[in-house]
Amino acid sequence: MSSTGWSIKLYDAADEVVWAIKLNALWIGFTILGGVALGVGPATLTAYSLARRRSSGESFHALPAFLATFRREFRRGSLVVLPLVAAAVVLIGNYLFFATFGASASVARLASLVALVALGVISAYLLPMAVHYDLRVRELLPKASLVALARPASSLVLLFVAVSIAYVSSKFPLLGIVLAGGGWIQLNTWLCLRFFAENEARLHLKGNS
Repeated sequence: MSSTGWSIKLYDAADEVVWAIKLNALWIGFTILGGVALGVGPATLTAYSLARRRSSGESFHALPAFLATFRREFRRGSLVVLPLVAAAVVLIGNYLFFATFGASASVARLASLVALVALGVISAYLLPMAVHYDLRVRELLPKASLVALARPASSLVLLFVAVSIAYVSSKFPLLGIVLAGGGWIQLNTWLCLRFFAENEARLHLKGNS
C-alpha cells in the first residue's frame, strides 16, 4: 500500500478516536448535568442516536446535535435506560452479596453473573434498536431478546468487544475514563446496524422465496 493510502487510513483512525473521545465527554457531561439519575437515560439514548448518525455518514456539529436530541429524548431515554440500569444495579448487588458467603453461595453467585451477562447482551441490541427503529418502549425488550437469541454469533462478538474494552480500561484507567464509554457506544452501534441490515436482508429473502 502506498504511503498516501496509509496516511488516509491513519487519519481516519485518528478521526474515529477523536470522535469517540468527544462522544464520551458529551455522554458523561450531560449525565452529570442531569443529576446522574435523571441524566443517564436521555444522555445514553442521545449518544446512541448520534453514533447512529455518524455510522450512517451524516455530518453534524456534536454539541448542538447532542443538546437538541437530549431535550427531545429526555422522557423516552429515561423510560428505556433507567430500567436497564436498575436491573444491572440489582444483579451486581446480588453478585457481591452472594460473594461474601464464599463457596456455599457459588450457584447463586453464578446465576447472578449469568443474568448480568444476559442483560448486557440484550442491552447491547436494545439501545441501538431504540434509535434505529420506530418502536414503542414496551416493544424493545422482547425484540432485543429475540435478536440476541436468534443471533448467537453476533451476541458473542458484542460480548467480546465489551469485555475487551472493559479489560483495556482496567489496565489503563485514564484511557477508560476518556474513551471507553464513547468508544463502546460507537462500536456497539456500528456493529448492530450491520447485524440489523443482515437480518433484514435474510428476512427479505425468506419472504421472496
